[in-house]
Amino acid sequence: MLAALRSRAHSLSSPSLRQPWLWKLNQTSSLSSLTRDDYGRTEILKLDEIEKVLSEVRADDVKVLRVGDQCDLTDYMVFATGRSSWHVRNIAQALVYKAKQKQKEAKRMLLPSVEGEESGNWIVVDSGSVIVHALDEKARAYYDLESRWETGKPPAESSQELDTALVKVRRKNNSKKRVQPRT
Repeated sequence: MLAALRSRAHSLSSPSLRQPWLWKLNQTSSLSSLTRDDYGRTEILKLDEIEKVLSEVRADDVKVLRVGDQCDLTDYMVFATGRSSWHVRNIAQALVYKAKQKQKEAKRMLLPSVEGEESGNWIVVDSGSVIVHALDEKARAYYDLESRWETGKPPAESSQELDTALVKVRRKNNSKKRVQPRT
């Protein structure tokens, strides 16, 4: 009897048996619409699907950079500009909707990770081997992410210019005198 209990405890020590939600995770039928890239990472959306969605929602100035040699997390970074915060949110929502439609018949959906939806100025959608940065025009010009990821190109701004740009400047008027209008 002791030997039977010992063998049962040994068989239950496998993590997949102790965690029932992992029982069907390794089956390919539940995630059949997803593919894997060359490194075994799951691709929720492929690059051509993302480009098609971005053209459908009329994202401006779409730029695709291959960053696989610089970064282990992803193969491509896509930068797209929205005309307003609503348009930037719409770009992210369209990508999530496409991922849902792609996995329509799956028993378990794997959705892309979305960050920054509250502000709407800069939203990042991580879909596995492709990371999409949807920015409004001001944020894209200010952060200039493309130049930071392109090889061989230094950033457009120096760190001193960035430090002075972040300083809040107020007009000094400590007295109770009225301010003279400038002519």
